Parts: sequence; C-alpha cells; structure tokens
Amino acid sequence: VQLQASGGGLVQAGGSPRLSCHPSGFIFRANHMGWYRQAPGKQRELVAAIAPGHNTQYSDSVKGRFTISRDNAKSTVYLQMNSLKPEDTAVYYCNAKTATSPDGAFPSWGQGTQVTVSS
Repeated sequence: VQLQASGGGLVQAGGSPRLSCHPSGFIFRANHMGWYRQAPGKQRELVAAIAPGHNTQYSDSVKGRFTISRDNAKSTVYLQMNSLKPEDTAVYYCNAKTATSPDGAFPSWGQGTQVTVSS
C-alpha cells in the first residue's frame, strides 16, 4: 500500500490550498478515507473522513473550514482547506479508515505533505 499526499506548502493565514492523495494497493472505492494531521509535539489526529458513498465527518477544529471529497474513478481523495489558521500547521496524511482501525488502516503512512500557515 502506498499513500502519497501532495499539495501542501507555505500558506498565509486565511489561505485555501487543496490537498490530494492518490493511494494504491487496495480497493479505494470500497473504503472510508481519512485525512489526518500531526503537528510538532502532538499526536496524529483525524481531521476529516469520507465514506465510499460520500458521507463526511469532521473534527470540531476544522468543521466549516475544510471540505473532504473523493473521486472514486480517479482513486483520489481531496481536502479543500479554507480560512487557514497558524494552528493548522502540521504534516497532513491520508489513510483508509475502518471501524477497527479508525486511526488509520495501513501502517505505511508515507511522508505526508507539510502545511505551514504563516500569520
């Protein structure tokens, strides 16, 4: 399994980057997908998830600002980030999310994509 996220970078507060993840090695369309992030000195946390049927869920910290979406034909999951805040600075990862592995189904997280928000 490969989980490769992209689209991060240095962004000013209030910016709106879009992250992408095109995983391989499993049946994308059959799996819930999640975007996770890990800030320096903190544990990795789930910020958004999307079911195969496109139902979504968000952490309270990003609700109303981030939008997760997926294109099953392209096996790609996206995270549209709006109204970024400095506290959103973190490495962002994607992973499959299951009932038994809500913190990420696959151990191969990849490098993630760094998002740094300047104030």
